[in-house]
Amino acid sequence: MNLNNIQPASGATHNSKRVGRGQGSGKGGTSTKGHKGQKSRAGYSQKIGFEGGQMPLQRRLPKFGFNNINRKEYRAINLDTIKALVDAKNLSEVTKEVLVENGLSSKNELVKIMGRGELKASVSISANKFTKSAEEAISKAGGKAITL
Repeated sequence: MNLNNIQPASGATHNSKRVGRGQGSGKGGTSTKGHKGQKSRAGYSQKIGFEGGQMPLQRRLPKFGFNNINRKEYRAINLDTIKALVDAKNLSEVTKEVLVENGLSSKNELVKIMGRGELKASVSISANKFTKSAEEAISKAGGKAITL
């Protein structure tokens, strides 16, 4: 088999409709476009979403909401997660690097410590933000909450 004798499978192709080639062809005259009207003319094109003058769908639907481009996203980490980490690794301080090493956040994320759970050991925790309840729980356990 060579490139010069490759053919499509039989029945896979068919001849295209040849319009506008005289009345004898059965597709002459209006060239299958019907009589008159916008769509029968040369150069016809239509805007995307045009509905014949009816109000288009994208203009009928209500538009709600607001996306603040200055929003800061924080990775929320609870005290019970930190307690489990401290117990497992026997740590005295939890820094951003420790959280990244243990897969609790990525290096570019901002971290916020939340107050769910109890902290028994006195640990100094450094993060970008703390909730009031988390700060209270850390100081009650004898640790320090260091805001980066």
